[in-house]
Amino acid sequence: MERRAALVTGGTRGIGLGCAQALAREGWDLALCGVRAPGQVAASLEALRSHGGEALYLQVDVGEEGAPQRLVEAVLSRFGRIDLLVNNAGVAPAERKDILEAVPESFDRVLRTNLRGPYFLTQAVARAMLTDRPPAGLPRAIVFITSMSATVASTDRGEYCISKAGLSMASKLWATRLAEEGISVYEVRPGVIRTDMTAGVAAKYERRIADGLTLQRRWGTPEDVGRAVAMLARGDLPYSTGQVLLVDGGLTVERM
Repeated sequence: MERRAALVTGGTRGIGLGCAQALAREGWDLALCGVRAPGQVAASLEALRSHGGEALYLQVDVGEEGAPQRLVEAVLSRFGRIDLLVNNAGVAPAERKDILEAVPESFDRVLRTNLRGPYFLTQAVARAMLTDRPPAGLPRAIVFITSMSATVASTDRGEYCISKAGLSMASKLWATRLAEEGISVYEVRPGVIRTDMTAGVAAKYERRIADGLTLQRRWGTPEDVGRAVAMLARGDLPYSTGQVLLVDGGLTVERM
């Protein structure tokens, strides 16, 4: 059986780790990147390897100049191929500020990591995919992990919302460009997910979920997002490239 290789950015915690775990259970070899030191992710890597696949960690910030090509070269050197890219790495503003008080430094930092990095990483991965044609019938995909913030406005973190809205458009652009090459591109749009990023506002969301913010009155989990990504990676939605898969517990359903 062909062993398949996936690159998951921000793959050692939160939603990224949830995606990596779901893929590991299905036998994928994994390359994960992040900004934490290798010693901080060793336990997570061993847990992923326990499913029988490889797990490579690359300490790389996707927003750094030249990072996309370095990542692709490292993955190809180790696995010889890339069948799946999960663009998950992202940051929130270091400090939530009303958009009347927003500062350029925060805007640039968030857009560099959340939008510029994955946009050009997708370019590098797509080029690699096009030079290595897989056996017939073996699906290849690129998945953008965005957020409900792509369409739901939060005026105390405008730069984050703009980055995710831009990433949503990036998924459509790449889906349009790569469809003729047999590479599917999807957007997975999570809602309120319990991760490190939401820990600081957990009490607020606990109240809002209890009051009916979501149709399903619970937090989303990284596993919920990971299962959606694994489904796309298997090729279970082969006629749906360019589409948005909502994993938000019904948060964005219009209702009276």
